[in-house]
Order: sequence, then structure tokens, then C-alpha cells
Amino acid sequence: MNQRFRTATLGGLLAALSIGFPALAAAQEIREIDLGALGPQIGDTVPDFSLPDQFGRLQTRESILGPNGAILLFHRSADW
Repeated sequence: MNQRFRTATLGGLLAALSIGFPALAAAQEIREIDLGALGPQIGDTVPDFSLPDQFGRLQTRESILGPNGAILLFHRSADW
């Protein structure tokens, strides 16, 4: 690769980076997240449901409740 081609390529890359990144950053706006609008809140009643567990057995809200209630944990995986 000759020196002139390398210099032109590097110059074009630097120009694209210096023009593109600030424009991208300016286009993004920072907004405050309304946590109340994200889904069920602490203390909300869970709606009736029936879903298979990891063994294929059907579980309902009533079937998972114990004498002291139940804790439901929702975990968002990185694969979504």
C-alpha cells in the first residue's frame, strides 16, 4: 500500500469519526425514566396465570402460594 493511499484513507476515517460521533451524540436525548410506568409495582396483586414450569407441570398463582404467600422474581436475560 503506498503512502499517499494510506494518508488519504486515514484522513477520511478521521474526518468521518470527527463528524459522525458528535452528530450521533447530539441526536440522543437523555430522558428521565418513569419507574411507575415500567410494569407491576410493589404490592400490586398478580393476575391469575397458568404457565408450565421447568418440568412441564402447569403452575398457577394458587399452586405457588404458600402459607406466607410467594415471591415472584422476574429476571431479564442478556439474550432478549
